[in-house]
Amino acid sequence: MPTLYVRNIPDDLYERLRELASSQHRSISAQVLTILEQALPLQIQQAKSETTKFITETLAEMRLRRRVNPTDFGLPDSTTLIQEDRDR
Repeated sequence: MPTLYVRNIPDDLYERLRELASSQHRSISAQVLTILEQALPLQIQQAKSETTKFITETLAEMRLRRRVNPTDFGLPDSTTLIQEDRDR
């Protein structure tokens, strides 16, 4: 099983963590694991939600954009080009 080391934990944060672990009758390591197990699914769900929101907004913007028509640039329509080619 992997081991995770965390350095430079502020004293007040460590003390709150120690108090919480004590009140739950857990070691500090067990308390940190519990907190991580509870927090990670929420973070993952939030990231998925943000990604879904971004994709939905992007697709909505794309639908609002006008399609580019070659005639807007002074280019002939493809049917005209085909007809000209056949007439040669």
